[in-house]
Amino acid sequence: MSKKNYLSLLLISGFLLFINSYSFAQSKVLSKGSKAPMFTSEASLAGNEFSFSLKEALDKGPVVVYFYPSAYTGGCDLEAHTFAEMKDKFTAAGATIIGVSADDIERLKSFSSHPDYCAGKFPVASDEGGKIATSYGLDVSPPKQGAKDVNGQDITHGFIPRTTFVINKNGEIVAVFSSATDHISPDEHVKKSLEIVTSL
Repeated sequence: MSKKNYLSLLLISGFLLFINSYSFAQSKVLSKGSKAPMFTSEASLAGNEFSFSLKEALDKGPVVVYFYPSAYTGGCDLEAHTFAEMKDKFTAAGATIIGVSADDIERLKSFSSHPDYCAGKFPVASDEGGKIATSYGLDVSPPKQGAKDVNGQDITHGFIPRTTFVINKNGEIVAVFSSATDHISPDEHVKKSLEIVTSL
């Protein structure tokens, strides 16, 4: 093989390797029927920090894992408020709610206890590095320059797309819905989740 052909082959192989590596990096949102990745994370309930374990929560029954972009922003505030309002109905269905965002734990402590949002009714977990979101096939977008929350504070973390996974007690994903692809409002995530856990 001539040197020129060898170099061409080397370049093509390298390019194909790059394409394959890139495609592996592309995430695909986990679908209904998939096994839910287990995770443990720093979380807050009513301002109190603790370690949330999905595996332990599933031992008690189904779990609604809802990812949201950021605490103290319009849609996320509405979603948290609606989950808090309907918390007793989820409890009656034997279901646990866990919200997950890239907010740091300090922001989540205040968000989890705020009477207008989580109201101390359910926990929210911190996924600062986006590792949990990525394991569910979600792409975390980088921080947006100049983004501020409803309190006028800078939002310096990445954004996880609003996506809800309903997981049965066997750890199987029984439903997935996303605002981006299913075009549903933040509060509809709550209502759809409740319908599903009630039917399990």
